[in-house]
Amino acid sequence: MALQKEKQAQPFTDIFDEDEAERSFLLSKPACLVVMGKPGSGKKTLARKLAQRWNCIFIEASEVIQMNIQQETEYGVKCQEFLYRGESVPEELVTEMILQKIESPEVAHFGYVLTGFPSLSEEYMTVPQQIEKIKNLKLKPDVLINIKCPDYDLCQRISGQRQHPDSGELYQRSQWDPKAIEKRKRENQDEEEEEEDEEQEEEDTPEGLRKKLEYFHEVVHRPEDSLENAEKRIGLYKDILLHPLEELLTEQDCRYLIEVDGNQQPDVVFEVSKPCTSYTCCYCCFNKQDELFRALSSCKLIAPRYRWRRSRWGQACPVALKEGDIVMGSPEFAVSFLGKMYVLSSQEALKKFMLNPRPYLLPPMPVPPCKVFVFGPPLSGRTTTCNAIAHNYKGKV
Repeated sequence: MALQKEKQAQPFTDIFDEDEAERSFLLSKPACLVVMGKPGSGKKTLARKLAQRWNCIFIEASEVIQMNIQQETEYGVKCQEFLYRGESVPEELVTEMILQKIESPEVAHFGYVLTGFPSLSEEYMTVPQQIEKIKNLKLKPDVLINIKCPDYDLCQRISGQRQHPDSGELYQRSQWDPKAIEKRKRENQDEEEEEEDEEQEEEDTPEGLRKKLEYFHEVVHRPEDSLENAEKRIGLYKDILLHPLEELLTEQDCRYLIEVDGNQQPDVVFEVSKPCTSYTCCYCCFNKQDELFRALSSCKLIAPRYRWRRSRWGQACPVALKEGDIVMGSPEFAVSFLGKMYVLSSQEALKKFMLNPRPYLLPPMPVPPCKVFVFGPPLSGRTTTCNAIAHNYKGKV
């Protein structure tokens, strides 16, 4: 009876604290993954797919170099100078760009999928030093993915690669070899029981197949993809990288270590290697409306009858508040995050918020800036008073 009375005395309350849950999410670490494997095992393909699936930042040497060149950064200008001279980009410069990208604001929010590091080149840092860098990152990797594939299969795969000279895209033997295409087509027809969609039917018609074969006649064989060079690259990997990486994998918690068969198709490997934990956050941009909150709250709903809620900032721009100003946002720069609506004041503020909203949302934000104007006759102590107020309230004079 006593237990029953105690149970009845407890009020029916919702133990979920929305503010605390939001704060916990903002303080949480984003998803960070590292994809490893032998040369030609499909690390880059898998890493790109994972980055797209988990909304992470894809980090890889050639990708980082291309991004810096396109954005005309200081590193990008240096890379262009080396490339114009017909030289390769130094390993030191590549490593600096990769580490800078890992420490960028967008990675601090979205997380990363890193591949190609540690690299075979020990021109700037030895492999143990590169692994030590990974261990000491501010955002340490949560999951290590190792793609395993026999040496013979890898050599056959690499030597069978062809590149299209215009697009630079690589194709496997099963994609450009007419015999392999015909064989795969027959296997698919035997195995598939369901109806194929219209796009696949059009592609498999004789005319579509003929166009594809004509296109693949243009592909070329690169010297680095020869069987001899493939064997040499894999041998270097086993001599330089394999043992240090095995030690790293041994130290990793087995719950966060995924080993996949690299002989499978990329989509199958991707399904196998999906991490069990997801960190997702969505942004939905809205169009300009006259009645801001009424119009925006019913735009692009998450679910029927679910409306976006007004944040504690109201129409004030959170980025401007962080910088010490009160600026009202504009409807064209509205954005949703964690089910709430924020209105930014400019394109620059929107870009900052979307790169990493956490600094603008974590307590003690929002903090409306307090501005005090001190005036008086000369030598009345205005400067002393200003300094005392600024020191007491942590403000700026």
